[in-house]
Amino acid sequence: MGRDLSALFDPKSVAVVGASDDPAKYGHAVAAQALRAPDRRPVHLVNRRGGTVLGRTTAPSLAAIGEPVDLVVISVPGPGFEAAVDDALACGARALVGITAGFAETGPLGLARQQAIAERVRAAGAVLVGPNCLGIADNTTELYLASDRFAPGGIALLSQSGNLALELQLRCAPHGLGFSRFVSLGNQADVTLVDLVEDAARHDDTRAIAVYAEDFGDGRAFAEAAASAGKPVVLLTAGRGTASARSARSHTGALTTSADVVAAACRDAGVHLVATPHEMTVVLAALHAGRRATGRRTAVCTDGGGHGAIAADAVEAAGLDVQELGGAAQEQLSTLLWEQSAVGNPVDLAGMGEQNPHSYGDTVTALLGMDEVDSVLLTGYFGGYSAATGGLGGPAADSGTSGGGSALAAGELETAHQMAGQAARADKPFVVQSMFPDAPSCRTLVEAGIPVFASTEDAARALAAMTVPEAAGPAGVRLLPPAAPPVVDVGYHAVRALLSAAGVAFPEAREITDEAQLLAAADAFPGPYVLKALHLLHKSDAGGVALGLPDRASLVTAYREMHARLGASSYSVEAMADTTDGVELIVGVNHDPRFGPVAMVGLGGVLTEALHDVAFALAPVPAERAEQLLAGLRTSALLKGVRGRPAVDIAAAAAAVERITTFAAAHPEITEIEVNPLLVRPDGALALDARALLA
Repeated sequence: MGRDLSALFDPKSVAVVGASDDPAKYGHAVAAQALRAPDRRPVHLVNRRGGTVLGRTTAPSLAAIGEPVDLVVISVPGPGFEAAVDDALACGARALVGITAGFAETGPLGLARQQAIAERVRAAGAVLVGPNCLGIADNTTELYLASDRFAPGGIALLSQSGNLALELQLRCAPHGLGFSRFVSLGNQADVTLVDLVEDAARHDDTRAIAVYAEDFGDGRAFAEAAASAGKPVVLLTAGRGTASARSARSHTGALTTSADVVAAACRDAGVHLVATPHEMTVVLAALHAGRRATGRRTAVCTDGGGHGAIAADAVEAAGLDVQELGGAAQEQLSTLLWEQSAVGNPVDLAGMGEQNPHSYGDTVTALLGMDEVDSVLLTGYFGGYSAATGGLGGPAADSGTSGGGSALAAGELETAHQMAGQAARADKPFVVQSMFPDAPSCRTLVEAGIPVFASTEDAARALAAMTVPEAAGPAGVRLLPPAAPPVVDVGYHAVRALLSAAGVAFPEAREITDEAQLLAAADAFPGPYVLKALHLLHKSDAGGVALGLPDRASLVTAYREMHARLGASSYSVEAMADTTDGVELIVGVNHDPRFGPVAMVGLGGVLTEALHDVAFALAPVPAERAEQLLAGLRTSALLKGVRGRPAVDIAAAAAAVERITTFAAAHPEITEIEVNPLLVRPDGALALDARALLA
């Protein structure tokens, strides 16, 4: 069930330690907010000098209050923080909010202080948000312990940045969005992002969870919490563009960045990953509508060809389809519109809205009712008529609000109500892009829960957020397998043996150190042979691989030449696999410090890094999910057979991915493991090379 945070969000009483009459101090802002709801619960202001703050008599200490306090906000200078925590716990506090800074963010000594405080809080059975945070608020319980107000609504906002939280509030307001809760994460010494996501998931008045995080702590636990929340989670994070601090001694290490890891975790957990506060607002507005499409077929309705063409491009760029409507659908639309209207998709009213604004509503109603349409985007001038009469700058405003203009505005408002009602009945995503998003008719749509945007790309992004990904079923965050006995030998043949025991097929092979052993290996299995120099980072680049050696003599010749040139300590003699009609893949796993084992699959062989056609997922990866990752590669057509080549055994490849990633997930001491290439033929999959690195 997660941690009990009831005292944090609905305490019986509150005390603000460090309350001040000085507007420059945070204790002043928090005290003023806390007093907004004095009748909901007792609010005590504490100032060591006594006197009054904001017209209220203060207590010189928590003990002087004379009664237990459920939640204590501490906003005092750093040296006094520990003593304030001890006083709060002595007064029976079950929850603390630490505004004070100067702890883990300052270095090792600050971290040690912070850890000691957190241990004392947990030992007392209490919870602590912060330190180094900006407070909390819960509109559903009238708890206001942050410096600013947050409009009420259904979004739980969990943020490591106070300014970003304020920006999101400003951006959300025009869309009619508000907040159930706000929590400034601070240093997460005790209460973590994961705790807060889990609690927001249980909170009845929270409909969506918005997160800005720079430090996930336990990233995998965050992904698991988000995946099981049962509510949309939207994530904005920073620092995704640089490579993680990990080894790059393998293709897997060289190709995996922190951006890949976060994106993979979000895909598997069903989290909406966004890049900017603006995009977060767009996605939250879309999710607030509550409608979801299970298909990608989008109908674009416009009153001008230019808007329709631009919108169609934006919708397709967002990953949706703008398919031509069928004959019956086009015939139905033709009966509603005039002759010059286009009815294929985009559906262009071609000026009919100027004659009859109800044509907008009639067309949208028809499109929402069609089985071949999953979502609808209305784009262009809609809103302009009511904007003109409302003084918002529509063209009709230039000539005054004539009777005709008033009639058009009234008709537009009527059709806005018509579209709102039909959208609710159809329960399909319906999004509007308008040149006049603040017009009365557009505000009518917003109030009905229909997202309205000024830009076409925002409307397309919103529709994408409202569309359930086709990959949603098999994705998910899989539980880690129990840890296996640690591996100590990651030599080439040792790794082969470990993966073979896990069910991964390899060609016959022998490790040799001299020519006598070379001849014995040649007698153990028939040619053709492969000779590899071991203990080289990239054997092919160094000329340490000889392929297709047909017999013993050619094997000996290759060995003498290679050994004279490289002088490797040992070599591997292997049976040459039949590469006819095969495709080479790469399968690797990195242990990320935040998200644990992360798998990579893609086109393999010597061109892996040059082609960079790879996909990522949290490991272990079940076979069904592996098939999806392979199908999503740019070169996936190679697996299905092209130019007369037969299709390869994708199921065998997916099974190998599952075995490799499950093995890696059970061995956290292996920081990287890679099979490259994994040869996939029409009759199965065979691992041709493997390497691993210990942490």
